[in-house]
Amino acid sequence: MTPKNKPNFQKQPSFVPNYLFGFVVFVMFSNGFCNSDIQKGYKLTLAVPAEYSLGFIGRAFLIETDQIAPNFRAAVSVEAVNGKFSCSLEVLLGDVKVWNSGHYSRFYVSEKCVLELTKDGDLRLKGPNDRVGWLSGTSRQGVERLQILRTGNLVLVDVVNRVKWQSFNFPTDVMLWGQRLNVATRLTSFPGNSTEFYSFEIQRYRIALFLHSGKLNYSYWEFKPSKNRNISFIALGSNGLGLFNDKGKKIAHIYSQRLQPLRFLSLGNRTGNLALYHYSANDRNFQASFQAINKTCDLPLGCKPCEICTFTNSCSCIGLLTKKEKDKSDCGCGEIAVGFCGRNRVEMLELEGVGSVLRDGPKMVNVSKEECASMCTSDCKCVGVLYSSAELECFFYGVVMGVKQVEKRSGLIYMVKVAKGTQRGRGKRNLKKWVLILVGVVDGLIIVLVFGGLAYYLIRRRRKKSLACDNSS
Repeated sequence: MTPKNKPNFQKQPSFVPNYLFGFVVFVMFSNGFCNSDIQKGYKLTLAVPAEYSLGFIGRAFLIETDQIAPNFRAAVSVEAVNGKFSCSLEVLLGDVKVWNSGHYSRFYVSEKCVLELTKDGDLRLKGPNDRVGWLSGTSRQGVERLQILRTGNLVLVDVVNRVKWQSFNFPTDVMLWGQRLNVATRLTSFPGNSTEFYSFEIQRYRIALFLHSGKLNYSYWEFKPSKNRNISFIALGSNGLGLFNDKGKKIAHIYSQRLQPLRFLSLGNRTGNLALYHYSANDRNFQASFQAINKTCDLPLGCKPCEICTFTNSCSCIGLLTKKEKDKSDCGCGEIAVGFCGRNRVEMLELEGVGSVLRDGPKMVNVSKEECASMCTSDCKCVGVLYSSAELECFFYGVVMGVKQVEKRSGLIYMVKVAKGTQRGRGKRNLKKWVLILVGVVDGLIIVLVFGGLAYYLIRRRRKKSLACDNSS
């Protein structure tokens, strides 16, 4: 086993793979890596450690492309996850995982992880006692061998090279150069231990990013072709992402901001941001050529739930915590009334100068602010609303996420459902001060520090000049 270096975390634009680095087991064949195809009847067994070790990754590399590094490699992997060992088939571009059979459903094993291309043409992952955890479903379809193409597409083909199964048909969180995604398909981040995850979806009239929380779905970024033209599919080229209509004609394009050819598009598992990546030969890593979202506050989870992202990209608590909760380091959701409704039990707390990045939720139009608040108090699933006084629109939310500070002149008012009596004793004057004190406190401190530092610099400079004049005289 050889240790892998830890990833170099940078704000941008370096790409960080979506898995922990631990130890990697390299299984070599007679002459190094095996470039030839894998024929039916092939079987490989990878041992699983007896004891769990956090961060462990064991890989047996199977086949690779003959491109200049970084090239594509297919491998069987055993990875330490959630106190267990996950067995999967994966494709890597350099050290970046670009496809994985266990992306949506992990296959946990003990003792051993087995890859087999059966004599009847089915590719399978198995554990002890021949328990099957994943399969291609290509039995008796004439499959002869497994190949990896120069595009990174892992394919099962018959005797005349007709594709019977391909990894491109089962996208995960990465789209490769030359890959095509049709309408109604999507990339999805791996949710891990959280109930929240992200998706990049190709719809008929737009491409969009979504936050999923339980059964709730909200978009937070979108790109539409002009003139309301319909999308049939998208394809990643060397200079950007193209959107095409039913006739295969390009109707829109998101261009790379670098000259280097693009290698892949990725949906960030932690941030939910969408980025296009090229390979930097000088730095020997993948770097972002384009990012859909460039401001922290425009990310759905730029701050934790029930926190507000301020103009300085810092996070501020909503300020509804009980005394006991204030002692905790986690901001939490305090007294926000989740699952409660009825005017006798709840009320709406108004937060001026606060908006949300989340879209596509239920909404009502041509309603007053009072009607907007009343509808939320009556709906047990509603925990907050965003009211636009300019458009007379009311947006309903089942989560308090993606909340950010906005200009007061925007006419947006964010209202949070709280238990009855939460506002008692605060008064309207204190309520109006809330945004200034809790949301703008960090902004105010930064302004004071900047001007204080400038004043200190000017005073010091004036003193030096006076001292120089005294010495010269």
